[in-house]
Amino acid sequence: MGGELLATLVFALLAFIILSKTAVVVPQQSAYVVERLGKYSSTLNAGLHILIPFLDVIRYKHTLKETAMDVPEQICITKDNVQVGVDGVLYLKVLDAERASYGIHDYRFAIAQLAQTTLRSEIGKIDLDRTFEERTNINISVVNELDKASAPWGVKVMRYEIRNINPPSDVVNAMEKQMRAEREKRAVVLSSEGQRDAAINEAEGDKQQVIKASEARKQQQINEAEGQAAAILAIANATAEGIQRVAQAIQLPGGFEAVQLRVAEQYIGEFGELAKASNTLVLPASVSDVGSMIALAMNVINQKPVSKTPAA
Repeated sequence: MGGELLATLVFALLAFIILSKTAVVVPQQSAYVVERLGKYSSTLNAGLHILIPFLDVIRYKHTLKETAMDVPEQICITKDNVQVGVDGVLYLKVLDAERASYGIHDYRFAIAQLAQTTLRSEIGKIDLDRTFEERTNINISVVNELDKASAPWGVKVMRYEIRNINPPSDVVNAMEKQMRAEREKRAVVLSSEGQRDAAINEAEGDKQQVIKASEARKQQQINEAEGQAAAILAIANATAEGIQRVAQAIQLPGGFEAVQLRVAEQYIGEFGELAKASNTLVLPASVSDVGSMIALAMNVINQKPVSKTPAA
């Protein structure tokens, strides 16, 4: 009984070993490379596969997912001879498991080294000030070079991203001073431009004010002149109308006598004013003769203008 049990256990152990060697389950997005007697046999994709015991061996296991790989920091020299530390992240994907297994010994190490050398070459083509703004172009150039080199290895380089660019501390301080000076320069320029614009606006405002004031004075003078002209015209019209009415009144019955009375009143009034004055005046003897003065004034009124007869 003991020998049979031992044989059963040995048989079960052998069956388990054989089953483990022959039945293989490949996970999704994975690929296993199988060798038969040391030679490439096949590539197993996702699913259950049966191998020949002791002949088939799974030599390489690859994931077909896109993976990220750190590219260690390295010292690069820019075109203007400044040393900067640059590191990045590389994204790659295995497309052909067979070529990734036999095309190169370690594709991850090879791609990392190639990325570093390509990055040093690209950084050496540009100045330090442009390294920060040329990141996208540098990434594209690195990916293009790596993609060409990794194609025979069955690996596709998807993209490369520069993570950090670390200039030396003294260079960083100099760049900060330069940026501070540029900001101060821009502030001074903007301030001067603002003052210039303010002065221009103020001068333009003064100009417009002077123009408006002169136009106002001109209009005022025009209005005053028109007002004075209108007043003179109104006075002349009123005087003419008054004279015309006086002339018409004289022609009415009793008008001439009224004029004589009015002249006598004004003459006596004015003569009385002369008498009140303290000044000594030399007057003609006929001044006191009111009748003669009235007659003289009425003579002037009775005179008519002589009409000129045109020559034959």
